[in-house]
Amino acid sequence: MTDPLQGASTGLDRIQQNFLADAERKLLTWLCSRMPAWVTPDLLTLLGVIGAFMTFAGYTASNFGSAWLLLAIAGYVVQWFGDSMDGSLARYRHIERPSYGYFIDHSCDGLVVLLILAGMGLSPFVTMDVAMIALAGYLLLSIHAYLSARVLGEFKLSYLSAGPTELRLMLITLTIMMMKLGFGPGLFGSWSGFDIFVGTVGAILIILFIAQTLVTGRRLAQQDSKHR
Repeated sequence: MTDPLQGASTGLDRIQQNFLADAERKLLTWLCSRMPAWVTPDLLTLLGVIGAFMTFAGYTASNFGSAWLLLAIAGYVVQWFGDSMDGSLARYRHIERPSYGYFIDHSCDGLVVLLILAGMGLSPFVTMDVAMIALAGYLLLSIHAYLSARVLGEFKLSYLSAGPTELRLMLITLTIMMMKLGFGPGLFGSWSGFDIFVGTVGAILIILFIAQTLVTGRRLAQQDSKHR
């Protein structure tokens, strides 16, 4: 789940149109100004991954009681803090390592999303096959973002006015609903309402990938035709 400010020092044109972008940027700047010297960007990156492991553990342990979902929610908060602050702190202190930061941040993103959705799939609320559909959708859209960064020099950080922070808030809300409603018989065969929701999100991500691929492909074709 990419830091909303990540990539500013890599020479890419960042496209960010999510609802909370401005407010989040102000909050991150305020937090950076108050970080003690011993807190480093690498430490914050590690903290973000630890938060994902917390979420994984919370979802998995919810098989023994829904109260464990509180650990999953806490993991989302920890993951947001670490993932959003690492690049922001590096830029605030002018200690950026653009290539290293870009590579490590997005490598960790893949691991983080795998942990979150695998944990959700191991919970009693969402089946693993549905969770993997959502994972596939996220990874496809990530591939599009990274390819666009290479061929267009643009790094898209939000889709449908939503970015990583909005997605985390949506997942936290979903987790709270899991605690409130519990799990029971599936609405459609073995699929629960949570399966329908997560599967729908995954389908939307896949559709976005297809649509963005067509738009970008047409744009690249027009650019290449001008250089003939």
